[in-house]
Amino acid sequence: MVPQLEMLRPGVLWRRWLRPRTTKVGAEKLGCREVASGVPPLGSTSPGVLNIFDRVLKRKQKNWAAQQPELMRFDYLREEVGSQIADRVYDIARDFPLALDVGCGRGYIAQHLNKETIGKFFQTDIAENALKNSLETEIPTVSVLADEEFLPFQENTFDLVVSSLSLHWVNDLPRALEQDTDEIQVNYPGMFELMEDLQGMGESNCSWNRKALLHRDTMLAAAAVYREMYRNSDGSVPATYQIYHMIGWKYHDSQARPAERGSATVSFGELGKLNLMSQEKKSQ
Repeated sequence: MVPQLEMLRPGVLWRRWLRPRTTKVGAEKLGCREVASGVPPLGSTSPGVLNIFDRVLKRKQKNWAAQQPELMRFDYLREEVGSQIADRVYDIARDFPLALDVGCGRGYIAQHLNKETIGKFFQTDIAENALKNSLETEIPTVSVLADEEFLPFQENTFDLVVSSLSLHWVNDLPRALEQDTDEIQVNYPGMFELMEDLQGMGESNCSWNRKALLHRDTMLAAAAVYREMYRNSDGSVPATYQIYHMIGWKYHDSQARPAERGSATVSFGELGKLNLMSQEKKSQ
């Protein structure tokens, strides 16, 4: 059984934003490429929320990662998840004039979407270096420097909101993450290569209670135990990334409205019988 390490749980989700009062503007009024009001004061967080993660440190980590010379070397996981999210957008039978990517990084979702589906794409991230090194896309985009916890947009602005491998470092998390998950397993030569890649992704730990320094002997011992317990037949060690998918979009007149609650004529328990009857008719 592959261990589900706490540091290997990037999350992808969408939710209604709970945030303190900040400068909020409509997307149509944003003429500049960056909005400084979206970046909170140092050390601030949403009121009434446990302050678990050092958001200032996370910004530094992501900025450092985004200016490394071998950017593409560490993009493999974000590329895969960005593609999966784009596929889910294409499954929705409508287009979206105005969309938002929260914690976009270098634009791993936008590169897989087209202008027939998305009219204009706002991409926000806490790291300015990530925005400056955005990947190419055919969709008109606007880059906004903003913290996920302090978005500078008015409510009901966007037709679609997505996020990819960013919100797991946000202090204001939903109480439960119980959606059916995707798992991506990556095999590494060893634990140190895994740690190197996490650092290259900008995914180093930023918890306030993190240990500033791990002794080399401790790390060597941990790597040896990990390899002994979980190594593959080829000598590599697996790491499993759990991906939580949620996507939210605004209702549109072109989409069918859901049936009224209690209007169903068939119970869930009878669905199996209906499928069986359908198969019997086909066989006759």
